[in-house]
Amino acid sequence: MENQHNDSTAIPTIYNMDLLRKKRDGLELTTDEIKHFVRSVSEETISTAQIGAFLMAVFLRGLTRAELHALTTAMRFSGDVFNSKPLHKFTIDKHSTGGVGDKTSLLIAPIVAAAGLAVPMISGRSLGHTGGTLDKLETIPGFNTQLSLQQFFDVIEKCGVSLIGQTKTLVPADRILYSLRDHTSTVESPNLICASIMSKKLAEGLDGLVLDVKTGSGAFMSKFEDSEHLAQLMVATGEAAGTRTAALLTSMDEPLGRFSGNWIEVWECADIMKNVRHPMSADLIELSLLLSGWMLYLGGKAESADEGVKLANELLTNGAAYKVWLEIVKLQGGDVSIFDDPASFHKPKVTRVLKAWRSGYLAGMDCKQVGWAVQRLGAGREKVGDPVAAHAGIEMHSKIGTLLREGDPVCTLFSEDAALLAEPERLLRETIRIEDAPPTSIPLIRKIITVDDIGS
Repeated sequence: MENQHNDSTAIPTIYNMDLLRKKRDGLELTTDEIKHFVRSVSEETISTAQIGAFLMAVFLRGLTRAELHALTTAMRFSGDVFNSKPLHKFTIDKHSTGGVGDKTSLLIAPIVAAAGLAVPMISGRSLGHTGGTLDKLETIPGFNTQLSLQQFFDVIEKCGVSLIGQTKTLVPADRILYSLRDHTSTVESPNLICASIMSKKLAEGLDGLVLDVKTGSGAFMSKFEDSEHLAQLMVATGEAAGTRTAALLTSMDEPLGRFSGNWIEVWECADIMKNVRHPMSADLIELSLLLSGWMLYLGGKAESADEGVKLANELLTNGAAYKVWLEIVKLQGGDVSIFDDPASFHKPKVTRVLKAWRSGYLAGMDCKQVGWAVQRLGAGREKVGDPVAAHAGIEMHSKIGTLLREGDPVCTLFSEDAALLAEPERLLRETIRIEDAPPTSIPLIRKIITVDDIGS
């Protein structure tokens, strides 16, 4: 007769209702409970109501570091993951929390690859007031962002870098949770933001990750303290997963660089890589070099982040990054000939110049409202699936602190539909401030957070 006294060694059954009640009451979930919940989400064996209840419980009760690590890990492995080991290179990526005119990925990826690191960059699309790397890349005729993981690997093996969108099989749990956060008013939860971002990035099989966490009026989290907290969570989560991680808290109080849109941002970056430097691109170049410098430092190509910046600048100015850029475009099916004269490819149907209505200093703006102006010109989308216009957007002619005379151009609006000009112009006039006194200068880099800054 079999021994009937081994029940104590059996793994107890986990029920979603029990773990929901536990989290609702502020108790800490075990790793197994979190794994069970995420598996239920990805296998679609849990109701939408229960998922919503979990999201709200996390929003209200928060997560411990252990819970956050468990949630991120379970989401990371909820589907396929990218195997970077056969590349035999230090693998690193950069992630930005989103802003207006933020096109640093287009510069950073080829710079870092030119230094000999592998850069598997899986990016997103524009949504709301923020731009998306995929929409920018897809303005290049023929450029394919929808590669399989094997094709992704093949491109990286050949030129050191590839830029694609999230595949259907990569982190499927996040796709479901992400879609429900908006419907459950839990978008702002730092724990859910962290788990979403980090699960996707860590699924790339990274050895290193540099985070560009925006703060200011155009950032997703406008308050410095909130951005700092999110950065600390992401650095702790990355390090707990064995990925060297650093975060730069950067200002997003005005559009980054000269252009905000889709093709025009690609054009701006191509010019920079060809050493055609416009004064309005100075902040974009500075930030791109700083982020690249940290990536090169974490990846062992430089003795310090400062040395990394010097190497990044050298690779940018000597044409090495531009050579890699052309290889990326060619390998992903794009037409490299348009970069012979990228300005001539910019063909909006209508333009309008917004001029200074008085003399004074450009004192500030609500950068998020500027982002909405870009979106309503046709360059962005309000909901997933909306089309975007390749040539819509804004060119800034002045940065905060510039002394303007009445009649000086402040910005130029581009659109593919004349009917779309009026509202963006109103939004810009409403938010751009011209005042008698110069504004207080805000540094581009507000703070740098590494593993040494996050505590236990």
